[in-house]
Amino acid sequence: MVRHNECLETFQLGPLIAPRIWTGLWQLSSNAWGTAPASKIRREMARHAELGYVAFADHYGSAEILFGQFQQAFALSTKVIGATKWCVFRPTDPSRQVVEAAVRERMKRMNTKRIDLLQFHWQDYSNHEYMTALRHLQDLQREGLICAIGLCNFDSIRSDEICTQLGPGSIMSNQVQFSLIDTRPLHGMAAVCEKHCMKLLTYGTLCGGFLADHWLHQPEPDLYSGNLTPSQRKYLDIIVRAWGSWALFQELLTVLRVIADRHRRSIANIATRWVLDHSFVGAVLVGSRLGVSEHTRDNQKAFGFKLSPDDNAAIEAVLERSNGRRMITSIGDCGAEYR
Repeated sequence: MVRHNECLETFQLGPLIAPRIWTGLWQLSSNAWGTAPASKIRREMARHAELGYVAFADHYGSAEILFGQFQQAFALSTKVIGATKWCVFRPTDPSRQVVEAAVRERMKRMNTKRIDLLQFHWQDYSNHEYMTALRHLQDLQREGLICAIGLCNFDSIRSDEICTQLGPGSIMSNQVQFSLIDTRPLHGMAAVCEKHCMKLLTYGTLCGGFLADHWLHQPEPDLYSGNLTPSQRKYLDIIVRAWGSWALFQELLTVLRVIADRHRRSIANIATRWVLDHSFVGAVLVGSRLGVSEHTRDNQKAFGFKLSPDDNAAIEAVLERSNGRRMITSIGDCGAEYR
């Protein structure tokens, strides 16, 4: 029996009603994150679902297979959402046969007759055959193999082009990085979302766990130490090189702690709420080391309150002293760091 937490917020994702916090499974991509037995991971998925975290995303490692096994093993009384990806990194002939084979492979791994959300990534923008691939995905959606189609790490220009050419309601989401540190979606992508009724599924919202009480009043960690996860190495580099400095980051954490005290929340709750308060955001994807480390109870506290104008002003006073608003030019638009 799935016991939904009544405080959990939801949003409309095409025909699906989805929670606004999803469980990201990218940490199944490598043992560098820490690992647990598959049986324990499946049990943790069931526990997440019981708490209302009924949406799971990503295709890394054995994520799709474990998700399929979890759904088969546990009798759930509510709809569980499984989102995966089809990523095209090398030159590919996007024929109907190739596209359908990619979709059916994911259906087989996930042990499902229909993919809830198929997120599409195309590496080379100069090859415009991504439109051909997307039209085939639309056909497969009409045939019942896909419930909703989303994008992954597409920039504002290409997202607008795709949504315009495919028609209203064709693309439900775009999975991109968005946080207090990385605010690039505010510069272009937000307008595309509003124009086409597309929602963002955001990752990196907690910067690999750095936007948390654990790092308040802590010295800057060694980027090359073996004590950091792959995500932490990635986001530490962004914090100290692209965004600002560790000292300024500590000022941000201090401000977030003051705000958190007012709302009786954690720093992570405030950082998550700041992202969720943007109307173009559908959900935040929180990476979970299932069976190793997760924060389901604390994450629930991101709901049930709103940041006040004073809260946002205090946050903005720190952000305006950072390079955050200039990262759109130093790094590029959403997804540019992967191209």
